Amino acid sequence: MTERLQKFLARAGVASRRAAETLITQGRVTVNGAKVVELGTKIDAAADTVAVDGKKVELTEERTWYLLNKPEGVVTTLTDPQGRPTIADFVKPLGKRLFPVGRLDYDAEGALLLTDDGETMNRLLHPRYQVPRTYLVKVKGEPTDASLEKLRGGVRLEDGMAAPAKVERFDKAEANTWLEIVVTEGRPHLVKRLCAAIGHPVVRLFRPAQAGVAVGNLEPGTVRKLTPEELEVIRGVAEGRPAPPAELKLPPRRHRPR
Repeated sequence: MTERLQKFLARAGVASRRAAETLITQGRVTVNGAKVVELGTKIDAAADTVAVDGKKVELTEERTWYLLNKPEGVVTTLTDPQGRPTIADFVKPLGKRLFPVGRLDYDAEGALLLTDDGETMNRLLHPRYQVPRTYLVKVKGEPTDASLEKLRGGVRLEDGMAAPAKVERFDKAEANTWLEIVVTEGRPHLVKRLCAAIGHPVVRLFRPAQAGVAVGNLEPGTVRKLTPEELEVIRGVAEGRPAPPAELKLPPRRHRPR
């Protein structure tokens, strides 16, 4: 049985399917000793030998999933040319080759899945599947009903129209307001840009759950392995089933030095 080379690399946990396509076009992948750069290439996983940067790629049955409660001030990459803290600081102690499922901004916090399951990761992130992303967003000031209705109807951003799947007030915070915002696309800084478009910039951005797996009481900067029940939820979401309602609660207050 044949399959596309990038799908095989994703199944093997080498990278997400999109990142695997980049590896192929960069000429870093060989099939039976021959360099392959065509994205349409198909292989037989049982008969062909695939290597990346000269290292043989083999399928393993078990896939690993972890949840990180990402703290603010951490980049969602494994390396950073600017020398900032990255999620590699949390991944390396696990002793496994894991990749983040999507991104959270440098100053954002909350649920970030880590895995070597490239195929499922691709389905969670691909725009075609429109997997909902829920955020609790602390915005400056108190948005009026009219402002929130405008946001629900969609606003024009520099890269086109965008509309959240859900916008509701969640809590009050002194001179600021917590909103629950759900989006189904992964454009860069989308939630921040949506809020700025109605005149209420984001003060704090927190993701309480990802693909149905909630942070709960997990401390910021802590990683835990997913339970079998959570793995079933993730696979269901990747197949298009709705995630069970996650408990939404605000993150702990941040104590800033004066």
